[in-house]
Amino acid sequence: MTLDRARQLLKVQADFGGFYNANSAKLILSEVQKEHGQAAVDGLILELHLDTIFGFEPGTRFEGGLAIGKS
Repeated sequence: MTLDRARQLLKVQADFGGFYNANSAKLILSEVQKEHGQAAVDGLILELHLDTIFGFEPGTRFEGGLAIGKS
């Protein structure tokens, strides 16, 4: 998945907000983590304000749709 595609998908989830959309965002961030690394995940969290909307903190690792915690 490209970062632009991830950004588009995450924006949709962020616009809706809520528990189920947070789970979808975790899945997307898991893919970003796997393909592009932690810096890309942190950038998307800050850029799309996912820290405010879903409570995701920069530095949190995402694997398999789960927020694992900070490294």
